[in-house]
Amino acid sequence: MNEIVNAINGVIWSPALIYLCLGVGLYFSLRSRFLQLRHIKEMVRLMFDGKSTDAGVSSFQALAMTLAGRVGTGNIAGVATAITFGGPGALFWMWMVAFLGASSAFVESTLGQVYKEKINGEYRGGPAFYIEKGLGMKWYAWTFAIATIFACGVLLPGVQANSIGSSLQTAFDIDPNVTAAGLALLLGFIIFGGVKRIANFASTVVPFMALGYIIVACVIIALNIGQLPGVILLIWKSAFGMEAGFGAILGLAIMWGVKRGVYSNEAAQGTGPHASSAAAVSHPAKQGLVQAFSVYIDTLFVCSATGFMLLITGLYNVQGPDGAALYTGIAGIAAGPGYVQTAMESMMPGFGNYFVAIALFFFAFTTIVAYYYIAETNIAFVNRKINRPWLTFLLKIALMAATVYGTVKTADLAWGLGDIGVGLMAWLNIGAILMLQKPAFACLKDYEAQLAKGLDPVFHPEKLGIKNADYWIENRAEVNLMREQTGHPFEADPDTVAK
Repeated sequence: MNEIVNAINGVIWSPALIYLCLGVGLYFSLRSRFLQLRHIKEMVRLMFDGKSTDAGVSSFQALAMTLAGRVGTGNIAGVATAITFGGPGALFWMWMVAFLGASSAFVESTLGQVYKEKINGEYRGGPAFYIEKGLGMKWYAWTFAIATIFACGVLLPGVQANSIGSSLQTAFDIDPNVTAAGLALLLGFIIFGGVKRIANFASTVVPFMALGYIIVACVIIALNIGQLPGVILLIWKSAFGMEAGFGAILGLAIMWGVKRGVYSNEAAQGTGPHASSAAAVSHPAKQGLVQAFSVYIDTLFVCSATGFMLLITGLYNVQGPDGAALYTGIAGIAAGPGYVQTAMESMMPGFGNYFVAIALFFFAFTTIVAYYYIAETNIAFVNRKINRPWLTFLLKIALMAATVYGTVKTADLAWGLGDIGVGLMAWLNIGAILMLQKPAFACLKDYEAQLAKGLDPVFHPEKLGIKNADYWIENRAEVNLMREQTGHPFEADPDTVAK
């Protein structure tokens, strides 16, 4: 099974996808005049702007749902494996894919809002929706929907569950079979409660877990601040093959940095637009900017905290393409959460090991919940045509089974299956957002123009020549109500003044 999975990954994660992720991010950054830098202040403001409605969640809840999917085992175990197989320089390429990927996240999340629909009283959207409505390619939309249901419902949960089982066994000596049963019960309680329960759970847990982890990591870095300049220099040299010990794996540094960066922050992968489409906002660009900032939170904050801890303590391994050890700092431990647990325990004896296990549990569990929401949204897309309500129930059972299976299986197999899921979605979504970039950048230009006039931006797709954005035309009164709930006056909308 491992050999089959590795062979498939060799095709999906060819150098073409690595450079496509970087190239598309660079292109969108240039076209948007680096919105990820120009609009940082606006991103932060928008995170706390707006309220939830009966049909949708607030911008902050949508951000939390997205971060639930992004801040997961990739931020701990993923960083460890990237450094193991790509050297310290892999961390630089994770930063690079995050910085450039913020513009890709804006494009895909804005498109998710533009072409969203209201299904059974709830906002739904994502790549399948904007491929069908924006490109008119139903076969492409269905291909993405089916691939995503399979990836998020079957392949990806096992990666998160495996890390939970491994870390709890290391810290508390809990048998993975016991962990698997507990995860299945807890997961069932959350996912059978609907979108609102998922949003409330994510908005409560995600800020707490991420902030707590970053604070503890910053304390460790502060206690060893004298080593930080040397660590940054090591990362820089390793990233460009200037470090003698790691020069032979320059290509691997780029590959693993981008692969784990995309896995962690999910920019251009197509997962982010699902949660962002659930937000109740008056203009698509609002949620696009919020989602662009979520990439920074995931990679530049949480992943960096993990990477700095490992490199400062020296408790990591690096191996070459042939499996030979290039650096050994923590013999006898497989690449993954064990690195981080050992590193933190060395700095905070009696606390670090347990803290990482608990943090990883929250990180990974909320990601599994987010995967369910993404898969369910694509089933909602499919059910608009074939109306098979039992598919949602089947998804819940499959996700719980995949979680149990992943908890007790080997880490290599779990990560391999997860990489297949991420790669498939990335290939399909990148092609779509390249073809649909015009509406996204029209939204950005319109948003900036209204903002410059001191208005609270409102989206009128017909004025921008955007077709099939039916929700925004059919629910104009609902959009205006959202603006009133945020404290912005109706008078800011010229159309309402005229009426």
